[in-house]
Amino acid sequence: MYKKIIEKTVRKVGKILLKEYNNFDRAKVNVKSKHEIVTKADLLSEEILIKEIKNNFPAHGILSEEKGEVKSSSDYLWIIDPIDGTTNFTMHNPLWSISIGLAHEGRIIFGVVYIPVTDELFVAEKGEGATLNNKKIKVSNIKGEMMLNTFCHGSTQKDLKKAMKYYQKQKLDGFDCRQIGSAAIELSYVACGRVESIAIPGAHSWDVAAGSLIVEEAGGLVTDLSGNDWSIESDGIVASNGLVHREILGALK
Repeated sequence: MYKKIIEKTVRKVGKILLKEYNNFDRAKVNVKSKHEIVTKADLLSEEILIKEIKNNFPAHGILSEEKGEVKSSSDYLWIIDPIDGTTNFTMHNPLWSISIGLAHEGRIIFGVVYIPVTDELFVAEKGEGATLNNKKIKVSNIKGEMMLNTFCHGSTQKDLKKAMKYYQKQKLDGFDCRQIGSAAIELSYVACGRVESIAIPGAHSWDVAAGSLIVEEAGGLVTDLSGNDWSIESDGIVASNGLVHREILGALK
């Protein structure tokens, strides 16, 4: 039931956000912290998404990037990033997305990542596989010198330093490494085989909840930075095609 509702909702919100994106004035950005910004578009997207979820699933809890957590006694928790890749959005870079995950008793059971500019909809349900625009996807089987890696980071000095050390090691060791600027997109790219991995020190649950399941359901591997099972409480995340996972964890140490 929730699959059709959420797919319809993110497409509707995507159309609204595209209008904001095409006419965006970067001078209207508000700074949340040294490395985080928020726009009117973020708040507009969040407002619509929360309203739709409350209307359709009134008993469920909600955790959203801008508004925080809406408390509930339900075992179900919607985890929302209204625009993942806000900085990209503000500079008219098309790689920004809407990310929505659903957790049941702390485990992600459903995830959607929608990229409005490219009209790409990534969806996963626990045990049902992952799709891109309704076509099944799977992670790559690439390893070694051909691998492509991505990274992102949280906003603390600790997260930044770890990410920079990781980036430096990957570049110097000859494995390409890029920061796309949207964790949800980077995870989705791992899932459909466009890249082999993503490493994120200090990942927020709203950035990666949906994407983590999409990777797993596409046959990939998702852990924390130490190689343990990832959860929404984890401080970081590594997702890969599985074949390069050990190398990525080693490069992070």
